[in-house]
Amino acid sequence: MTDEFAGLPYRPCVGVMLVNSAGRVFVGKRIDNKEMDAWQMPQGGIDDGEDLHAAALRELQEETGVSSHLVQIIAETRDELLYDLPDFLMGKMWGGKFRGQRQKWLLMRFSGEDTDIDLNAHEHAEFEAWRWVEPEQVPELIVPFKKRVYRQVVEEFRELI
Repeated sequence: MTDEFAGLPYRPCVGVMLVNSAGRVFVGKRIDNKEMDAWQMPQGGIDDGEDLHAAALRELQEETGVSSHLVQIIAETRDELLYDLPDFLMGKMWGGKFRGQRQKWLLMRFSGEDTDIDLNAHEHAEFEAWRWVEPEQVPELIVPFKKRVYRQVVEEFRELI
C-alpha cells in the first residue's frame, strides 16, 4: 500500500454467514466482477448510527431477499476483522475514502425455503447467482484479499454451524 492511502480509515461493515438446516453456507456470485469467479457471503456497510444487527438484517434483505422472520441470529465474531484493499483498488472503491473494511460477522440460521431467496429483491442487485456450499469451501471462493477474513469467520463459527 502506498503512503497516500496508509492514513485512511477502515469502512465499518457487517457480514452475514447464512447457514441452512444442512449446515451449508449461502454464497452469491458478484455481478460486478466478471473477470474473477468471485463468490462471497452477504456483507455491506453500516450506516452512521445503525445498530449492527439491524445493518446485518438490512444487508441480508437487500442482497438475498431473505426477511428477518426467516433467520435466527446465532452468534457474532468476537472481534472486528480487518482487510486492506489491494493496490489496484485502493482509491477507487467507496469514493477513495477507505483503505479497506473493518467487519463484524454474524452467523444466522436460515429457516426458509430456497424459493424465499430473491437476488432481485433490491433495485441494485449485487449477485447474479447463488448456491449453498460446505463451510470449508467458502474461503476458496472469495477474492484473494478477503481469504484471511473468510478463514477466520469459518473457524470462529465452525462449532455452531
